[in-house]
Formats: sequence, structure tokens, C-alpha cells
Amino acid sequence: MRADGTTSLRTLYPALQPFRKEWLSVGDGHKIYVEQSGNPNGLPVLFVHGGPGGGTSPIQRRFFNPNKYRIILFDQRGCGQSKPHASLDYNTTAHLISDMEQIRVHIGVDRWMLFGGSWGSTLSLLYAETHPNRVHSLVLRGIFLMRQRELDWFYKDGTGRIFPEAWSRFIGMVPEGEREDIVAAYYHRLTDPAFEDTRLRFAKEWSLWEGSTVTLVPDEEQRAHSVDPVFALAFARIEAHYFHNKGFLETDNQILRDAGKLIGVPTTIIQGRYDSICPPSAAWDLSKAMPWAKLKMVPVAGHSAFEPAIQHELICATDAA
Repeated sequence: MRADGTTSLRTLYPALQPFRKEWLSVGDGHKIYVEQSGNPNGLPVLFVHGGPGGGTSPIQRRFFNPNKYRIILFDQRGCGQSKPHASLDYNTTAHLISDMEQIRVHIGVDRWMLFGGSWGSTLSLLYAETHPNRVHSLVLRGIFLMRQRELDWFYKDGTGRIFPEAWSRFIGMVPEGEREDIVAAYYHRLTDPAFEDTRLRFAKEWSLWEGSTVTLVPDEEQRAHSVDPVFALAFARIEAHYFHNKGFLETDNQILRDAGKLIGVPTTIIQGRYDSICPPSAAWDLSKAMPWAKLKMVPVAGHSAFEPAIQHELICATDAA
């Protein structure tokens, strides 16, 4: 028997189809993909995907009991099925928070649960701190607080010590003199028209670096998906855009500074002990700023939501809400 009283790991709910799909015009020339599945009269839950620029996929509907939840997925500006693809124009954190609020109003939801991992945890927290009265609860995974120390961990001196082969390939794409700020080096190549002919090559390498570090056990399927041209171009351009601009936040510590606004919002934090992308110290810091939150440190897991033990904890959390 497991420490939490279960005898086996929970698995995803069966596949299901949306009862509604649409492209919502949010202004600035952007149309974002929004879908709904599950119970139209159930507890609304918004799946907030990672990246930035990761997009959604049908499997993400399956973290939720379809009889209990009205499941809402959306692709953030520029990625997934949203249009225009890979666009950086009018694409900032404030725009994404506004888009989420437009979705809520458009579909007629008063309050909803936010379910987000990695950058999805960042955006969920920022939305919740902006609109605390609209949030029923939070289920967060792989915490990323958009602080410089976390960017430095993944893009300067941290993850590369655990994955030296992948790191060597990643930084080897740019001249040695530019490697001190690898985010800036890639951002230049992913956005400057002078590099248009090689942009996709750099996008694939940016995406492959993350795809090579996301799971505790190597996952070749994840690596293959990371270099899909359509996915990689949006993922790399948007992520580099956000990270180069420090998430467009007011201060480095903005999320923790404003955590007190969320008093009374039930929050579950699920963190892989061996998460190489978003180190557990961020989840720990968040739990200290939100002492009412439940922190579950998963002993044998990395970053991915689909690692068996992480998946188990996420489904237990949504079932319990």
C-alpha cells in the first residue's frame, strides 16, 4: 500500500470529445482556440498550458472526471491552434491574463478552478492574483515563479550539469562569446529577420533542450514531439520572447509578493522531487508564501505532468476538489 493509502497509481480518464470548439477574437488581430468538454453543468476548470507557447492537446482533457467537470482548454496567443501562428505581436503576460478573463466572461462562468503546470502555474497564479474573486481553487504543478534565479538554473548553471550532453548541443549552436546569455543569443536568432533562413533550426534546438530534460526517465516520444516544426517554431519563439523580457512582470518577486491576495483560495501544489526544469525550491518558496496551500512533493518524478506519480497526484487532486 502506498503512503497515501492507495494501492495503485491513478490513470487518466477515458478519451472524450469536446462539445464545443471555437476561435475567440481577443483583439490585436489574435484569435485564440477554446474548447469545452465534459459536463456542461459541471465545475468549470481551465487547463492553463505551459511554455509559454506549448499549446494544448486532447490528452489534457483526461485529468478530469468528465461527469464532474466542465473542462475548458485554450491555446495561448500564437501557439497551438490559435492564430496567427508563432506571433509575438501584442503577446505579453498582461494580454494572456486578459484573454483568460475574456474566455470566462464569454462562456458565462462566474468562478473556475485553474489547473496549470510549469509556465501554466505562473500564469494561473498571476491571473488569480489579478482576479482572486473569480478563482474557485488552484491545482498547480512544477512551479515556475518567473524569477531570474529559475531562468539561470535552466539557461545558465543548473540543469546543464545534470544533462551535460544536451546542454553542450544546445549552447554549441551559438558562438562562444554569446553563451553567457544563451536566452538573448537564441532570442536574437528566433526573431531577427536576418536569421529567417535558419530560424526553424534554432527553434528545434531550443525546443529539444527542454524536451530532453522534461522527464526523470528519458522519453524519446517527447523528444520527437519537441522538434515537430509547427510546434517548435511557436514554442521557441514565444518562450524566448517571454524569458528575454523576464515574463513582462513588474518585479522579479511579483508572484510571491502578491500571494497574500489568494488567502482563502484552496490551493494544491504538486512538485516532482527531481524536476530538472523547475527546481523544487520554487514550490517550497510558494508554499511558504501561501501557508494554507497543500504541498505534495512527489518522491520519484521529474517535471512532466504525465510521469506516473505526478499524473496520479494530479488526478487525486482534481477528484478531491
